[in-house]
Formats: sequence, structure tokens, C-alpha cells
Amino acid sequence: MCGIVGLYLKKPELEGQLGKLFEPMLEAMTDRGPDSAGFAIYGDEVADGWVKLTLQAKEAAFGWKHLMSALEGRLGCSLDWFQNASAAVLKVNCEEERVRAALADLAPDVRIMSAGQSIEILKGMGLPKEISERFGLGKMKGSHIIGHTRMATESAVTMEGSHPFSTGADLCLVHNGSLSNHSRLRQELKREGITFETENDTEVAAGYLTWRLQQGDSLKEALDHSLEDLDGFFTFAIGTRNGFAVIRDPIACKPAILAETDDYVAMASEYQALASLPGIDKAKVWEPEPATMYIWERA
Repeated sequence: MCGIVGLYLKKPELEGQLGKLFEPMLEAMTDRGPDSAGFAIYGDEVADGWVKLTLQAKEAAFGWKHLMSALEGRLGCSLDWFQNASAAVLKVNCEEERVRAALADLAPDVRIMSAGQSIEILKGMGLPKEISERFGLGKMKGSHIIGHTRMATESAVTMEGSHPFSTGADLCLVHNGSLSNHSRLRQELKREGITFETENDTEVAAGYLTWRLQQGDSLKEALDHSLEDLDGFFTFAIGTRNGFAVIRDPIACKPAILAETDDYVAMASEYQALASLPGIDKAKVWEPEPATMYIWERA
């Protein structure tokens, strides 16, 4: 079944409230996804020439300090980092591929959840409330965020199988539904150089968008192509460095609702996840049309 939530703040002065506003939205989707949960938050951008990566270990007691010291020595680049439960956010003045290669050598069991200049992805197994508390969601700041609560249908309940999925810089995707042609697409995308780490069909959708963007598509063009090439039933929420987008398949059998005020745009699988937002009683609220793109981005 799964639940999707997203929140995009229009005003920079509200960014300190992002986590506080979003936490009850995510937790309201518990009945739709009690297996695992996660979110991608955007903000705290690094400068050009730097890259920010979210890393996740299997246990909270992982030796991050030792790894970061070894990584700094290997790369010879300035870096900054902080730990959040079993995850660490790394900011480094170095090419992404060099960082990835060094991490693969120094800590092959550590997973890279996201990379870019703004994005951080935090996720894991457990109820949404447990995930919120584990990573301190309520205190987080940022410009926009998308999240997901999972009820597994097509692959195992694991941290790796939880959403969001990221396969490109500052790009992520969450998904309610199922894709019928993901196995064939996975093989085609692998031949195009897209790599995958799970058997989850949602990762294929994320990889497809990454590939289309690499071909020179705009986000709108990539989503247009997705309606032609992705078979199945789906509601997608896509996060980018500058904003987020929502799209449903041509049949639109998977639920979604949008709300907009002068302060924010919010989306969810069910209205109850929006009910805690300030001013929701005066918001423009509507159900997104089938095969129609809704995109909000900073200029």
C-alpha cells in the first residue's frame, strides 16, 4: 500500500520549521506503511566544488571518526562531517568519484544513500515514529522534504529496500504502486551505465529519471517520457535540488492529494497527513489529475 508525503516551503524564513511541520505528516502514514520509513531533506547546501554524501552503516556504534580520519588522509581534501544515529553526513571538497572509490576501499559495508550539494537521505526499518525519533526529524531545517512509509509488496523488508531511492546528484524518488516492466528496464538501464543496489522496482524508476536527465531532458521532459516507458500503477514524488514534483500514472488508481498556500505546497497519499499543517483549512486542496505533472521549483 505505502504512504507518500512531501512538503515544499515557499518562504526561506520558514525553513527552521520544516522538520517540525513534516514529522506529523510522516507519522500519519503509519497505517499505510508500518514496515520501514525514510525521508530526503534538502538544505544546508555545500559550495560548488564540494559534494555532500549521506552514508549509512549497519549499526549506530560504527567507527565514523576513524573512517573520516582515514578518508581525509586518503583524499588530501578538506572535509566536514557529523553523525546522526547509524548515518553520517559527509561534506568534502573533492570530486564525487574519488570519494566513492575511497569509501569503497576503506569501508565497503557502508552504503552511500545520497550525493549532491543539498540532499540528505535517512531511512530504516521500523515504524515511522521510530524513524523520526531515531534521526531527530522534528529538529531538522531545510527548504523541502519528501518521505515514504512502506508496506512491502515486491521485495524484502530491509533498510536498503526502504524509500527514498537516489540514483543521481540531488535526485530522489518515492513511489506508491508497482511497476510491471522493471526487470526489463533494469537490464536496459544497466547497459546505459546506470547502477542499482537493490531489486526494488522503485529504484528502477529513479534510475530511469537519472538516465533521462543525463540525456539532456528537463525534469518535465523526463517525466513525460516516464509515462510512455514505465508500465504499472504509480504515484511518484520526486525531489530535486530546487524543488519537487508529483505525477500519477494515466489510470491514477493510487491515491494522492495536494494542498497549496502562500507559505507551502504539501502532498500526501491521504488528507489526514495534511491536517496538522497551519492554514490547511484555507489552503487550495485538490486531487492531482492522471498523467499530469505538478512541479514546484525555486528560480
